[in-house]
Amino acid sequence: MPTPHTPIDLGLGPLPFQATPNRPLLGLTVLVVEDSRFASEAIRLLCIRSGARIRRADSLQAAHRHLRVYRPSVAIIDLGLPDGSGLDLIKALTQGDETGRPIIIATSGADGEGLVEAALTAGADDFLAKPIEGVGQFQEMILKHLPEELRPRGLRSISNEGVDPDDFALAEDLAHIEELLTKDTKTLGYITPFLQGLARLSGDRELRGAADVLNAVQKSGGDLDDAIRDVRRIIKARVSVMEPV
Repeated sequence: MPTPHTPIDLGLGPLPFQATPNRPLLGLTVLVVEDSRFASEAIRLLCIRSGARIRRADSLQAAHRHLRVYRPSVAIIDLGLPDGSGLDLIKALTQGDETGRPIIIATSGADGEGLVEAALTAGADDFLAKPIEGVGQFQEMILKHLPEELRPRGLRSISNEGVDPDDFALAEDLAHIEELLTKDTKTLGYITPFLQGLARLSGDRELRGAADVLNAVQKSGGDLDDAIRDVRRIIKARVSVMEPV
């Protein structure tokens, strides 16, 4: 687990609401830079349970648009985005004066050596691996980087409660991946880690296995056809049972 950095002066001043033990993130705004609707829905539910407001950007471009208008208290940034690496956004947020910059939490569900180290080197304050284990883990990850005066007062129990994102968000993600796979193989570098993270988050072992095979074949330079065909077969089976009657 990465060593937390020194708590950041968020430049927020007095918050309009005092955090409570039951809603320890009350008054904070979380910007989620995440292309997966299923993962975004999971974080939205975690924020609701914690009292935080949430805004979402599904790409680097969308994130920069948000950041030109307002500055969030916390930025949760996925490392694999459709228009580039979340590491670039982390670096941009940590350039110059640290005062007023958000707490930056990098996240990923993909396999890859050095992801945590790369995120911390780029300037992230911490790394949150997918799937997020529960409300308590999510809250503690953010609270330990908050200045003392912004943390809730009084005793607080750590919740092990999980969240259950909507299956329709999952179906939308799967349909998007299946559409990309029908076009060409140029986007596999983006698709594979997305698929690995989605499989982990949804607890789908078969899909995870197929995504890992696809990843291995890419690295070995082998024939991708069978691996892609297997992924598409699984996706079609999942989406077919999620479609409304």
